[in-house]
Amino acid sequence: MKKLFQFSFLLILSVSFSQKLDQNRLEELSSSYAKSSFPILREILSIPNDAFYPEEIEKNIQWCENAFEERDFTTTRIETSTVPLLLAERAGKKAKKTVLIYLQIDGQPVDTSRWNQESPYTPVLKTPESDGSWKEIPWERIQNYEDDWRVFARSAADAKGPVAMFLAALDAIKDEKISPNFNIKVIMDFEEELGSPRLPDAVTRNSELLKSDMLIIFDGPRHITNKPTLTFGARGIATIQLTTYGPIAAQHSGHFGNFAPNPALRLSKLLASMKDDDGRVIIPGFYDGISIDEETARILKAVPDNTEQIMDRLQLGSVDKVGSYYQEAIQYPSLNIRGMQSGWIDEKARTIVPGWARAEIDVRLVLESDPERLISLIRNHVEKQGFYVTDKVPTKAERMSNEKVATFNYEVSYQSFRTDFDSEVGLWLRRAMQRSFNAEPIMIRMSGGSIPISPFVTTLGIPAVTVPTVNRDNNQHSPDENVRLGNYREGIQTMIAILSEKL
Repeated sequence: MKKLFQFSFLLILSVSFSQKLDQNRLEELSSSYAKSSFPILREILSIPNDAFYPEEIEKNIQWCENAFEERDFTTTRIETSTVPLLLAERAGKKAKKTVLIYLQIDGQPVDTSRWNQESPYTPVLKTPESDGSWKEIPWERIQNYEDDWRVFARSAADAKGPVAMFLAALDAIKDEKISPNFNIKVIMDFEEELGSPRLPDAVTRNSELLKSDMLIIFDGPRHITNKPTLTFGARGIATIQLTTYGPIAAQHSGHFGNFAPNPALRLSKLLASMKDDDGRVIIPGFYDGISIDEETARILKAVPDNTEQIMDRLQLGSVDKVGSYYQEAIQYPSLNIRGMQSGWIDEKARTIVPGWARAEIDVRLVLESDPERLISLIRNHVEKQGFYVTDKVPTKAERMSNEKVATFNYEVSYQSFRTDFDSEVGLWLRRAMQRSFNAEPIMIRMSGGSIPISPFVTTLGIPAVTVPTVNRDNNQHSPDENVRLGNYREGIQTMIAILSEKL
């Protein structure tokens, strides 16, 4: 009986220690499983994933189904009017809590002519040169990689890289015989880059299926210092399309310049009327409800930003004055002109008065601001500038009976979210990160970007925290997107630590 007791005690002790992998062991595991998972990374990045092409997305769905079922998950397609979401579930032994994990699978569209490689969907290994350029090297050398080498491919950072990291972490804990003491649900989104338009309804219809205690988002870049980071919120987003009109069709600028009003000039003046020279929105009431108290300021200033470093990286001679420093600036809603079009330029330029001018605007949202109210303020401002505003292409009668006409259309994609640092999920993740890196992670109150997970927070009533892993200079959404291999390894290390941290 005594020997049986001793054996049981040692077994319990062994399990306890296996659940609490120390920093050295985590580093060993992440290094080993980074190398063994490179074929997985290469394979998933080789599957085109533009959400505008459902046939491409279907291949990604099937790949994810196979990958998770091979790791003892059950998968369920959550159907929508376009492509489904995919839920993968695995129960933990004696689990009392359920952790929902959000992964994004789709990527931004690509312009292959602007990539410095044959195809954005053929992953390429590159090493940095002294002049800042990148040299392609044989993929086979990846087994002896250096931390600053990178894999270039669409979604390498945003966000298939983290998917491969997570699968590698699952393999690591299985081989270490570590069983999380919580249930795992993984929700995979295949339309994130479209704004996840079907997500809110899907979450509402499947709230019982998705029921969980907390949400982790494996997405986004670390702080600019590239140190381990936790982000406890994100701004939401709404978009506006604003069109002004000139002649019914583009006209010869010699014949009709000085006579037919130019819609591009009118649009430029209209947009310029929305902000002052310091970049602050001057539409009355736009920033109402937002205040930075002393405690919030302390949290924001604890983030080790370096304004000069950020300006140097962006090659800026000045910055907007919405906030007095970067973290303060992103606590406010923004009004950003994300693109403009009118007439033709460059080799297609022609001497005309354009028929129309269009601006695409995004409005980043914060919890304290009602999205519909902000949109109304902007629309009212357009009307106060003398425009007749409609939500359709104006008729001849509307054009001729009004001096200035604008079409105004908008969509609210999703709202902001924020989670307390000292919430259960926040404290749990901080423990895992401290064990993994022997240091407190950088904790960011709210990121400037947007993640379409507010339906989970509002509908399911659960707190959410983002665990970013990739390098900030990853060119996400742009040509030559990449993931730094040192970040890939440390991302696996982070995820092993989380999966082995008792909840």
